[in-house]
Amino acid sequence: MNGIRRVRHSDAADICRIYNPYVTGTDISFESEPLDEKMMTDRIEEISSHCPWLVYEEDGAVTGFCYVHPWKVRAAYSPTMESSIYLSPEAEGCGVGKGLMRTLIDECRRIGVHSIIACITADNVRSIRFHERLGFRTVSHFREVGRKFGRWLDVVDMQLML
Repeated sequence: MNGIRRVRHSDAADICRIYNPYVTGTDISFESEPLDEKMMTDRIEEISSHCPWLVYEEDGAVTGFCYVHPWKVRAAYSPTMESSIYLSPEAEGCGVGKGLMRTLIDECRRIGVHSIIACITADNVRSIRFHERLGFRTVSHFREVGRKFGRWLDVVDMQLML
């Protein structure tokens, strides 16, 4: 099967394969330690039990994934979600990311989400441009709020009103 579908617990190994290089080799993820399959399975269970999590499967392997989770924990924030998207190198530039995010946005509309926030490392211009093309707009720029690989990192928040 090739295409977008809901995440399964059995996708954890593929998702780790995609995500962990972002953790260990980039400042795109602010996590500092790679996740093992059990940790990812637990994360999938926690998030997908109440929020959309989608994967793109190609020839039996997951090559990209995206999901939303609550932006903040207090009840008044519940109509707002934070999104994440990660692709394997072979899926970049092929429309996989755009397809995943458009499907995720449609699903968020369907379930009554009012706003989606994308929290992006300010140096990740490629992700900022990607989100702009989807209609997200920059709403904040936080200076030196993260530290990874011995350097301070800025974060921009981008918002899509649904």
